Amino acid sequence: MIKAGSSTDGKIIFSWAMYDFADSSFPTLIVTFIYATYFTKAIAPDEISGTALWSRAVTISALAVAFLSPLLGALADRSGQRKKYLFICTGVAVLSAVMLYFPLPGQVMRAMIWFIVGNIAFETGCVFYNAMLPDIAPLERIGSISGFGWGLGYVGGLAALFLAMVSMVNPEIPWFGLSTEMGQNIRATNILVAVWFALFSLPLFLLVPENKSRAGEKTTLKAAFVAPATTLREIRKYRPIFRFLIARLIYNDGLITIFAFGGIYAAGTFNFSFREIMIFGIVLNICAGLGAFIFGFCDDRLGGKKTILFSLTGLICATIIALTATDKFFLWLAGILIGIFSGPNQSAGRSLLARLIPPEKETEFFGFFAFSGKFTAFLGPFFLGILTETFQSQRVGMSIVPVLFIGGGALLLRVEDTFNNKKTP
Repeated sequence: MIKAGSSTDGKIIFSWAMYDFADSSFPTLIVTFIYATYFTKAIAPDEISGTALWSRAVTISALAVAFLSPLLGALADRSGQRKKYLFICTGVAVLSAVMLYFPLPGQVMRAMIWFIVGNIAFETGCVFYNAMLPDIAPLERIGSISGFGWGLGYVGGLAALFLAMVSMVNPEIPWFGLSTEMGQNIRATNILVAVWFALFSLPLFLLVPENKSRAGEKTTLKAAFVAPATTLREIRKYRPIFRFLIARLIYNDGLITIFAFGGIYAAGTFNFSFREIMIFGIVLNICAGLGAFIFGFCDDRLGGKKTILFSLTGLICATIIALTATDKFFLWLAGILIGIFSGPNQSAGRSLLARLIPPEKETEFFGFFAFSGKFTAFLGPFFLGILTETFQSQRVGMSIVPVLFIGGGALLLRVEDTFNNKKTP
């Protein structure tokens, strides 16, 4: 572990956080705002079936991540090779982004396969990336460093989205000799993601040291399968932690669904153009970054639980506005509120767990936290797809989101908050 105050501390922390800056391009441009919309409007036969097919692709990738994350996480922990596994996942995600350039309108299966492969690699990579946090951050700074990573991630997503907008999507004559025929300029944004992801992830691989403290332990598949079950039994001994993780599985699924289908909803229900969706995405990223920064101070004063509950209240109100909106103005209002409250909702989760974890269990429990959010990540997209198909309405499909927020918030109320019983860092 890197000791706080060492000469290399700041450089290593910044290099670690740069991976968040790098990988945010994938969910921002591909999962949420550009490729998801292009898939439903251009590759799929129509927007309704496109929404359903996209939800199935997100569901399949989430189920795969839920199964693979505990196994791969245990293998990486015991071998002391998190960077190796992270490098492999990054390479597969970058390659998949490149391959998403090639599917043309009507080539639905080809597009879905490469998206599923890439999304699995991206999400699994986040397991190893997040699990490195306790290795580079002392407990008294883990909240601020985690928040710094989230904030830098929003900056990275915003910067990549802005570059895509000004160079490929908005111009009548796109840059780099691209054409608008067959959506070439839109498909080329996947190449931008690949280059961005690969380039800005380099500082982590070059400058962040690997924690080899557990290297040499058994790395058999049997040991890897047993380890997550052992960790789960340990977590259940600490009821506040166990209850928090269960609550997070539910309300975090609401965020996953918004990020995956926000652009699709704006395009399909409110006829947002690609240009409007790009601007919408930039505004949301700005608001999310500001929200994470501003509410970080609230987290320090009030604790993670109250910060999360406050953010969930804001998200519930925002999604209700989006579901009942009759024109674009109210959807813009909802989007701004979602941005403001999604940032602190995510960053406060890490700080709350940091305060609940017993000191001797930091790395093990934070590793479980890193992949625990994937166990039910398929529920929101799955039910959104079913509801959209059944009622032929994206509004009805998106109604699953506030239900998940309310359910997760209700469970979070039962979590004993030890913040006031501990010294504030």
